Amino acid sequence: MKRKQLRAGGEIGSSPKDSVASRYDAGLRHFQSGRFGVAEERVRRALLLEPQHADCLHLAGLLHVQADRTDLAIDFVLRAIRIRQDNPDYFSDLGRLLARQDRFAEALKSYEVALKLKPGNADVWVKIGDLSRQQKNFQEALLAYDHALSLDPRYLDAADKSGSLLMELQRPIEALAKFEQSDTIRPGRSETLLNKGLCFQALDRPEEAAACYTMVLAADAKNYDARIKLGNLLLGMGQLEEAAKHFRKAIQIRSHDAYAFCNLGCALTRLKRFDEALAMLDRAIALAPDLADAINNRGSLLMATDRAEEALADFERAVAVKPDFANGHFNRGICLDDLLRPDEALKSYKASLALNPDDGDTHWSIALNRLRVGDFKTGWAEAEWRWKAPSLRTKRRNWNRPLWLGAEPVAGKTLLLHNDQGLGDAIQFCRYIPLLAERGARVILEIDLPLKGLLSSIGGITQCVVEGEALPDHDFQCPLVSLPLAFKTEIGTIPSSVPYVAVDRHDGRWETFLGSTGLPRIGIAWSGNPTHLNDHNRSMPLKAMTPLLDVEAQFVSLQKNARESDLATLRERSDILDAAPLLESFADTAALIQHLDLVISVDTSVAHLAGALGLPVWILLPYVPDFRWLLDRDDSPWYPTARLFRQTATRDYADVLDRVRTDLNERIAASRNSK
Repeated sequence: MKRKQLRAGGEIGSSPKDSVASRYDAGLRHFQSGRFGVAEERVRRALLLEPQHADCLHLAGLLHVQADRTDLAIDFVLRAIRIRQDNPDYFSDLGRLLARQDRFAEALKSYEVALKLKPGNADVWVKIGDLSRQQKNFQEALLAYDHALSLDPRYLDAADKSGSLLMELQRPIEALAKFEQSDTIRPGRSETLLNKGLCFQALDRPEEAAACYTMVLAADAKNYDARIKLGNLLLGMGQLEEAAKHFRKAIQIRSHDAYAFCNLGCALTRLKRFDEALAMLDRAIALAPDLADAINNRGSLLMATDRAEEALADFERAVAVKPDFANGHFNRGICLDDLLRPDEALKSYKASLALNPDDGDTHWSIALNRLRVGDFKTGWAEAEWRWKAPSLRTKRRNWNRPLWLGAEPVAGKTLLLHNDQGLGDAIQFCRYIPLLAERGARVILEIDLPLKGLLSSIGGITQCVVEGEALPDHDFQCPLVSLPLAFKTEIGTIPSSVPYVAVDRHDGRWETFLGSTGLPRIGIAWSGNPTHLNDHNRSMPLKAMTPLLDVEAQFVSLQKNARESDLATLRERSDILDAAPLLESFADTAALIQHLDLVISVDTSVAHLAGALGLPVWILLPYVPDFRWLLDRDDSPWYPTARLFRQTATRDYADVLDRVRTDLNERIAASRNSK
């Protein structure tokens, strides 16, 4: 038999089915399917057959990228380019690899070559946008993405990246337009709906944001991101129970994700279900020991349950694991202020501001911190940030007249004063009105209705109107709380002459109401506005005051809007005269107080009223007092007739009331002996 003649030029054992092309094609298929190990083996075998195969070298470079071997990846792509310099994809991928190594100038040159080889390549323009974004040339990045969209209006990635960058730049209206374009290209896509939801939230359009997240969940009830985002949105809207439901469902989807437990703990804290909340936050921390948000939220819970020392440890841990955590530094400051460690608190606030310079709540906290220790110069200036402090919910109105803070002469000018804080603040700071009149100002006072009858009698007021009524023409406007700043007030320059408010005391109804017992008459007020941020510390139940009631005196309740439990106590105590039904305004309360020998009150508007009338008032203060009462003194530079009784570190009013009772007995005895 004749031997078959062997074919020359072929590898022993090779066949057409095992050619370079077939090995490359197989490698490319595996690469596109994510089977990188198999793909790398096919390419390696192809390069054994033909080491200078450009497409194989290029694919080998891409495989090295997947293995995080960027240097080798660049080397292989460059080898492919040396063999074949007319392939735009090679230059495009080389640019992307160079950008990974921050070799921006070289990357841009590669992209430019790719565009010369294939003008109008939208993909390269997106990569140029990515390159510009890396270099923080954001406007150039946006132009590149927009150019890609002009070349290919259905380029989804370009629209998405443009929208994401616009959101990063806090331009939500433009971002929303890009995501709307994405939604047109591929309608109903979850990623697009989630992004639109974030835009709507940034634009304060929560209902539309909720609709986006709900659409995602309607299509996929197990979409974790939508659950979390909807829960967070509801949390911000105060719909705490609904938020908690979504966080619980998120936990069912990902039972080992700390963020869902963290957010659920936050919702339960606000629902005052503290034991459940603590369990959720502990679980979050167990899953992610360095999750600063969970540690911070745990600290906030401990603060809410009066465990400030423990809370401080959490806040310190939160900023230790995440030094750039502005909220952690802020909360540490709040906690230190609550522990009456003001200098340390100030350092934390400054650390927070270094990270978030325009945060109104931090500036406002610095204002309170400084005013409380008597640093008025810093405090009054920082207090002007109250308009940008979300926690205060201060009404910011659009004035068509300039703000007056003391710089401009007011002689012959009309100045509108208005109240932006509580009723007690208005009573305290209206003391500046006569000083403005002395400067030649024509003063218009816009005030809350309950205060109009009282404050309209202050010397120097030209006209008094109630908020909502038409305002007279004026040259300047100034909030009452800004007057201390306008007058550069220091402790030694507080206008403290009293009384600076007055009402007619010659009203027979009060003598008739009080009767003639011959006993000292003492007015009492034990609680303030329940919506006040610190009300749980400054107010007390009426029952707590009962140790005073065995003193030989006639007690008169000056309390308006008493809480239900206190009304029950009032009904039980026939020895307390309840004046509330007769007190229709502060003018009524002022008239009644002038028939009393003493007022004993927690830190509320009644205390300010008695002080402004120049009448004796004993003010019961929590351990951490409001800024106006300063620290470590039993008198007030604002109200010469006031005496301050402060809680000790026990934060208990029982000890305060014991001291008040002792001093009250001494006062009554001294008064009796002097007759």
